[in-house]
Amino acid sequence: MIKAIEPLGKHDRTEFSCGVAALDDWFHARAGQDEKRNVARVFVAVDNQRRIVGFYSLSSFTLAITDLPREYAKRLPRYDLIPAALIGRLARDERVRGEGIGDLLLADAVRRVIGASHSLAVFAIVVEARNEEAAAFYRNFGFAPFPSRPLRLFMPMSEAAEAVSRALSH
Repeated sequence: MIKAIEPLGKHDRTEFSCGVAALDDWFHARAGQDEKRNVARVFVAVDNQRRIVGFYSLSSFTLAITDLPREYAKRLPRYDLIPAALIGRLARDERVRGEGIGDLLLADAVRRVIGASHSLAVFAIVVEARNEEAAAFYRNFGFAPFPSRPLRLFMPMSEAAEAVSRALSH
């Protein structure tokens, strides 16, 4: 079980494996570099033995207003780009599969974006699903696909608090 979700620091990342080579490789080799370069903020879930059982990354992002579904775009100013937050990567270790760690990571990420949105304008939270299974995970919490890219999903900030409640109730 998770003891804490905290910023990536001097954690031992070598034993983490989610079973997806691209995610594992990024986490082992580039997550720290992305942190130092201010490209992403990385947060890790640790258990009672301080082992990493999951992680996610957050970055700022912009959405082209033309990519949004019409029902959202018509309510926004006609700017070319709209501010958003990106949950760029989210993974849990294979050792904790089925324990709800992904739900807790998602809820924590959304909560952090809600907090940031009090100081920085954020219209929506965006996620990039690797496959249909991952897209279904995000849809279950209220994320909606972009019409032209079904594996890129978004949630307006106006719906984010409700999504946190759903994630924590699963």
